[in-house]
Amino acid sequence: MKAKNVELVSLYKNPIPEGAHSGKVQVDERVYLRYARWAPTTHYVRGTVVLVQGRSEYIEKYFETVSDLRRRGFWVATFDWRGQGGSSRDLNNPKKGHIWDFGQYDNDLKHFMSEVVLPDCPKPYYALGHSMGAHNLLRNAGMGLCQFERIVLSAPMLRLSREITGLPHEIVSFAATLAGWCGLGESYVLHGQDENMNLRGFRKNKLTRDKERFQRNKEILEAAPELSIGSPTYAWLLAALRSTSMVMQPSFTQNIKISILLIGAGSDRIVSNFATREFAERMKNGSNVIIPNARHEILQEVDSVRDQFWAGFDAFIPGEDQAVSSLKRSA
Repeated sequence: MKAKNVELVSLYKNPIPEGAHSGKVQVDERVYLRYARWAPTTHYVRGTVVLVQGRSEYIEKYFETVSDLRRRGFWVATFDWRGQGGSSRDLNNPKKGHIWDFGQYDNDLKHFMSEVVLPDCPKPYYALGHSMGAHNLLRNAGMGLCQFERIVLSAPMLRLSREITGLPHEIVSFAATLAGWCGLGESYVLHGQDENMNLRGFRKNKLTRDKERFQRNKEILEAAPELSIGSPTYAWLLAALRSTSMVMQPSFTQNIKISILLIGAGSDRIVSNFATREFAERMKNGSNVIIPNARHEILQEVDSVRDQFWAGFDAFIPGEDQAVSSLKRSA
């Protein structure tokens, strides 16, 4: 079930792309997802790109990317995952990044596709996902749920960086499991807080080298603090560790039948590029390229990094598998 006329936040430096259709999708009696879609700005149509966000993100952060895709002739459809952005929150403290199982995200994507994309957007369908969203697209592709012709992934979350966890994977997993046994699943991880990392200073940020885009995202959250979330809970962390372990199994990789381009950030301090390379090497139709000097949020990076990303995208969707050589030439 859909409800229309949900407001998007517009700023002078980040206006809503013209022609937006926004609303809510009801997943169940407690959960709704905020969504938006746009038609292309060209006279020709190349299909639809489903734009899938990372953890703690929201539709407004991707207005620039929406415009980039529309200029390429694509319809664009996107939504906020449950627990973040303008979608419903599960806990009394709405700032906690929380989920019990990544299967709940599978259900979000399923409802979004059936309620918004399939009835309202033209084929063929492609997907572009970042970080946690990229991870969820891989789950979708490997579990027989995929309705996409091709997928492009930006800095996919296949294993959290040691810099983020601070400890080996096994120890972090044990600690998160123990916290759940002690009834602390809904509590913040150690040193967790309500503040979103996009509201911290630019100098110490791990996400982008582009000061203007960093400031733009900061101003969005200052203007609409209800879109913001802070650190994850122990339950989210344990669910993420379990899901990444599942996706990294060789048997899971073999279930993926479609072509996927994985684009990593050379200076990523959030997710593991080693895991991304390992995953791509096992795929029958997977390619992996690392963009030098890019930080985690490739699509929020400086123009030189974004240009390399779009060179790969343009060669890959749709078209021949020339994305790797195209990216290497532009590097």
